[in-house]
Amino acid sequence: GSVATGKKVAAAAAPDLKRVTLELGGNDAAIVLDDADPKQVAEKLFWGAFSNSGQICSAIKRLYVHESIHQPVVDAMAAIAKSVKVGDGMQPDTLLGPLNNKMQFDRVNELIEDAKRAGGRCVTGGATLGGGGYFIAPTLVTGLAEGTRLVDEEQFGPALPILSYGNIDDVIERANGTMYGLSGSVWSSSTERAAEVASQLECGTAWVNQHLAIVPNAPFGGAKWSGIGVENGPWGLLGFTELQT
Repeated sequence: GSVATGKKVAAAAAPDLKRVTLELGGNDAAIVLDDADPKQVAEKLFWGAFSNSGQICSAIKRLYVHESIHQPVVDAMAAIAKSVKVGDGMQPDTLLGPLNNKMQFDRVNELIEDAKRAGGRCVTGGATLGGGGYFIAPTLVTGLAEGTRLVDEEQFGPALPILSYGNIDDVIERANGTMYGLSGSVWSSSTERAAEVASQLECGTAWVNQHLAIVPNAPFGGAKWSGIGVENGPWGLLGFTELQT
């Protein structure tokens, strides 16, 4: 759940020192290095951010793309966003559905409008859709920087800021400049180079050339305000035990 809810759970558990495992929110950064092929990474990046209409704790929430390939990546992702049907999930050609509730629907719209006021450009989307539900078109936003709400907060919806960078040390610092630390990813034609950058991300899971690759045998949890302890694998089971010596 959200960080605020997790803190309330932890506070309620504190008087009796109840043991807790908390998997909380995220503001996952994906970093695309200068040697990545925009056409090869665009679809995986899109679904890493927009699966379930962005309503996944470990979805991509911020996308950092090297300035040399920033526009080609934006263009490739925009083409996908425009081709995806949003609507009734009972229809076979629907790929994305609505936001879960009105409060979240209003919040995501508020973040999009705030991004526009801050000088952000909605390359795709930026508006609600008809259909009698809480539908928002997949929204890609450029022209933003840290300090704007859509970049700094967890949107948990179909709105993704795509930011530009020039220096690798700078983008690592920007990616880590948050109280969140659930997961992140690095994208490159060189897995070794990407893995070296990924190892510097302050998060519970760091992927290379993929995102949302959660498997039951690998531990999953968050650093900083994104949680306490892990789920999955023997490490997750140990969280439900009390070691006796």
